[in-house]
Amino acid sequence: MKKLLTVLGLMLGLTTLSVAAEKEIKVGITQIVEHPSLDAARKGVEKALKEKGRGKNIKIEYQSAQGDFGTAQLIAKSYVSSKKDVIIAISTPSAQAALNATKTIPIVYTAVTDGASAGLKGNNITGTSDMSPLDKQAELIKTLLPNAKKVGFLYNPSEQNSLLLLEKFKGIAKAKGLTVVEKGVSSVNDINLAIDSLLSQIDVLYIPTDNLVYSSASLVIQKANRKNVPVIASTNDIVEKGALATESIDYEKLGYQTGERVIDVLNGKAPKDIPVETLKQTTLVINQKIAKKYNISLDNPKLKNAVKY
Repeated sequence: MKKLLTVLGLMLGLTTLSVAAEKEIKVGITQIVEHPSLDAARKGVEKALKEKGRGKNIKIEYQSAQGDFGTAQLIAKSYVSSKKDVIIAISTPSAQAALNATKTIPIVYTAVTDGASAGLKGNNITGTSDMSPLDKQAELIKTLLPNAKKVGFLYNPSEQNSLLLLEKFKGIAKAKGLTVVEKGVSSVNDINLAIDSLLSQIDVLYIPTDNLVYSSASLVIQKANRKNVPVIASTNDIVEKGALATESIDYEKLGYQTGERVIDVLNGKAPKDIPVETLKQTTLVINQKIAKKYNISLDNPKLKNAVKY
């Protein structure tokens, strides 16, 4: 697959003279695929580097693997050969590829659910976690759809994040009296048939932070709404596309937090001394049009602080 390569140069400095005097810092950003949540994380990273890296001559190179892990590995190797000062990996596959390629160049990741379970350990790696507030999202199903019993879970079994989320979600759902009906897909081509099969078995569909499924989120939501199966999402942007609701983190804020960790590394702090962080604040988001479609009242006191699209 031909790589998509975009080179973004950020020359950060107080004056032209101070920039010229600074050693050029080479930063490589690798992202497994382009979709709104990951793009927002990247936007946050770049914003933090611009705002927190004043006085530094930072040059950023960005590449997307277009959903292909083999390409992610090639991107990581190219960053090693071009002697990047730090690699920023957006998504678990990108972080795994980067760590496979180097044990010396600092790696700071984001949009990774659980770095430890994905094998992202070492002296040269740290980052931020986008662990979904699964308990809040399952409770949202109970609040908005009290009669729902069977929850569909569409995911890619090859994504370590997705396997972790599935197991955690199943435990949480069981405690709330919900049964999870899972369906694995290994490629975009599998999604069409898989979602048709899944929708006939469930009362509500949950879309996790799975990169493969997210790349086809519009198709999945369209099919679900046609079958009158409401969708609970794991990120805000999917609600805008027609999902009923979510309670989620802000990926741009998460990316900004990641960028701050990158600045720490550039200022000499070792990645092993920077703890992996999560974003605790969440936002409840509801699609009013879809709520009306499913005759859901938004007068519930539990929804008073919701952002309504």
